[in-house]
Amino acid sequence: MTLKELLQLAVEGRIVELELLSLEGGIYLLRVRLDREVFTLLDESGHSFRVRSTTHLRELLRDVPRLPCTLIQQVVHDEMCGQREGLIEPLRLPLFLDEPW
Repeated sequence: MTLKELLQLAVEGRIVELELLSLEGGIYLLRVRLDREVFTLLDESGHSFRVRSTTHLRELLRDVPRLPCTLIQQVVHDEMCGQREGLIEPLRLPLFLDEPW
């Protein structure tokens, strides 16, 4: 999904949620969740669009109606230390795009 398509879907009210995935190396990818599908935001070349920060995301989507957004980050400590048994869920934090912090 391109930024232009994301903007159009946001105006139409079809986006259920945005998910900002925090990856190792300071890389963020944006996923767009619709009713039954999830798309990754792509650049003009068709590659995953790399968001530089939460501030960059706010700037990209400043003209979009308010959308639920979640920052998703793996719990690295649990992966490294291996303390817990079973499935380790990622940390999910609400992210408000219309607020600076």
